[in-house]
Amino acid sequence: MSRLSPRSSVCAIVALAAFSAPAFAEPLTVSNWDGYMAADTIDAFNTASGNQAELVLHATNEEIMGKLIAAKGVGYDVVFVSSPFAEVLNNLGLAETLDHAKIPNIANLYSEATELPHDPGNSFSLPYAWGTTGLCYRSDLVDTPTSWGDLLAPEADVAGKTTMLATDRWLLAAGQLQLGYSVNETDPDKMAEVRDLLIEAKKSLLAYDDTTFYAKLVSGEAELVHAWDGWCNYGIGENADIKYMIPEEGSDLWVDTMVILKASENKDAAYDFVNFILDADNHRWAAENILYKVPNKAAMDGVDAGLIETFPNMGMAPADMLKFEQMRDVGAAQRDYSRLVSEIKAAN
Repeated sequence: MSRLSPRSSVCAIVALAAFSAPAFAEPLTVSNWDGYMAADTIDAFNTASGNQAELVLHATNEEIMGKLIAAKGVGYDVVFVSSPFAEVLNNLGLAETLDHAKIPNIANLYSEATELPHDPGNSFSLPYAWGTTGLCYRSDLVDTPTSWGDLLAPEADVAGKTTMLATDRWLLAAGQLQLGYSVNETDPDKMAEVRDLLIEAKKSLLAYDDTTFYAKLVSGEAELVHAWDGWCNYGIGENADIKYMIPEEGSDLWVDTMVILKASENKDAAYDFVNFILDADNHRWAAENILYKVPNKAAMDGVDAGLIETFPNMGMAPADMLKFEQMRDVGAAQRDYSRLVSEIKAAN
């Protein structure tokens, strides 16, 4: 999913002793979303490790996946992708099987972060951030929502003041959850129901919006929006009347991950990099600045209690998050998903 951070900060530099300096600097290519790690992370890593890494940006999972599949992973060393896409990389044989002995900071992860359904035991991916998807709303303008139906079939005074996420999987998930289906449902008849529900919901939408919905809430242009929890926090930070809730039908558990490419010619440096990110101080940056929960217990234990008081969804326990279903690689059905979303967005 696309990520943009509204803030900047300084990444902690791990002590030089944490790395064995390489005999020569290895070039390392890391691909991530814009703003999804501290602006000085690459420079800090290079200083600490003696490696020479560079950052390239991707706007969406789909963008980087197209490049990786076309090149069979060549040219990239570490990529940040959401968990269904990490699973695809593994199923295509493009993800490295991880040697945990080279990632000592993996011990910082919550136990629940080692049990994720897409990759039990973290054999090919390392979780970077995780959370839920729900409803973000102006509590001073609308009644507290309880159901996905409050978004998909809003009251008359809220109609035209709602937005939904535009990305295929999350757009469809709102309909799947409302109808009591899995967020990985592929049955054609059930998915036709989802399509029809979302076509009807479109009639009351202000917009499909992955990136500015929280700003629309702040301005009052929107009153109830479909949101990833961390993005709702950006709005909460600007207007305390903005709240986040998970509908009674549930949420997905989204997980953004780091994957080392099997084609990488810089494996030692790649392992150094992901281990650097999993350092408690470095990983804490994500929680404190992009306002997303991180699956790193050592990092979260150091987050100021006042931050969690301001942004309550950041205090959600890992065990509670794991009650929700992860989106998974649905194989060939992904083409059907894309077709359905095209039909939804093209409908009058």
